[in-house]
Amino acid sequence: MNLALFDFDGTISNRDSFVLFSRYLNPQKFMLATIALSPRIGGYLCGWYANYRLKEDFLGRLYGGRTRAEVDQKASAFCKDVLPTIVRGPALARIRAHQEEGDTVVVVSATPRLVLEPWCRTMGLDIIATELEVDEQLRLTGKIHGLNCWGEEKVVRISARFDLKSYDQISAYGDSKGDLPMLRLAGSGRSHFKPFRQQ
Repeated sequence: MNLALFDFDGTISNRDSFVLFSRYLNPQKFMLATIALSPRIGGYLCGWYANYRLKEDFLGRLYGGRTRAEVDQKASAFCKDVLPTIVRGPALARIRAHQEEGDTVVVVSATPRLVLEPWCRTMGLDIIATELEVDEQLRLTGKIHGLNCWGEEKVVRISARFDLKSYDQISAYGDSKGDLPMLRLAGSGRSHFKPFRQQ
């Protein structure tokens, strides 16, 4: 029994799905939020503004107050019409190869789960991702529920979901420093960093 762990953005995809979906959700609001948050975006690019804080800044402006049902509906359309256009062919082929071998294949992403879940469900993939907070009226608050699924938190979530000792082999695929802890879970020769970039 084998386990295959795939980061999504930059690994399976060639673009950032959270950014694309945020723009898809409301192009005008996305443009205005990008302008308003440009100093913080610059701070993130320079390394002094945290990834999760910038994500919550966008979540608050674009997602806060929307019903979960509304966003789920938009995510389903996004995963049908847009997401397939940014998926790397070689990554998809590797996923299918793992599935044909009977491996458990999991997408492990910092992108909110609701954005990627419809695509993962269609592909027969499990998913571990950032969760969004929902209030009693089933509206998104614009906050992350728990921690951003990035870095060591990926390992925490994977270990909570799966008994890693029960797998004969673990393979992992990622493209950024946020994936390195997950990549270290993989066995020798089964840790793949930026494996599909040149393909």
